[in-house]
Amino acid sequence: MATATKKTAPKAAPKAKATTAGTGARLRVAYNDEYAKQLMEEIGLTNAHQVPRLEKIVVNVGLGKALTDKKMMEVATNTLRKITGQEPIQTTAKNSIAGFKLREGNKIGLKVTLRGEKMYEFLDRIITIVLPRLRDFHGVSAKAFDAQGNFSLGMIDQSVFPELTFEETTTVHGLQAVFVIKCQDKAHSRLLLEKFGMPFEKENK
Repeated sequence: MATATKKTAPKAAPKAKATTAGTGARLRVAYNDEYAKQLMEEIGLTNAHQVPRLEKIVVNVGLGKALTDKKMMEVATNTLRKITGQEPIQTTAKNSIAGFKLREGNKIGLKVTLRGEKMYEFLDRIITIVLPRLRDFHGVSAKAFDAQGNFSLGMIDQSVFPELTFEETTTVHGLQAVFVIKCQDKAHSRLLLEKFGMPFEKENK
């Protein structure tokens, strides 16, 4: 899971060129009009169906404390509702773990799955508004891709989201956004996110 690290402010996300080919979320239009074609050429693909594509974003909050603290569940529910525009669903434990006093079926967290316009709008806000608000930020980790090319981004607290008031962030909790990407290689996933403007941490040489 990628977490915020410290250094200098990231570069602004690249601006999409003006287009008449479609309307809607800025990054969706940019992908359809520009990025997909650019990726096809840069990667050397011959089939348009092989071009990497963002399929969904899953935003989740793990709430171990929620087993004994109902307020934490209420705060996290409000966070996800405000930052995604969707009602979160509760996640439950699939197995019992005696050492953690966890029983199968216990409520352990919340999640929201974003697709379509809301997915692209959330991605845009993350890149252009949320990440630049992180203190001494110098990029997300390029090591946060899994074997399938999905990318995970972690936040240690919810206060970086401007949709939330100060009162809504006094009870602190972390959250994770998982960018589920259809691709043939995880290197292609990074190229896709770079097109969108995701600021990756510079590698030390």
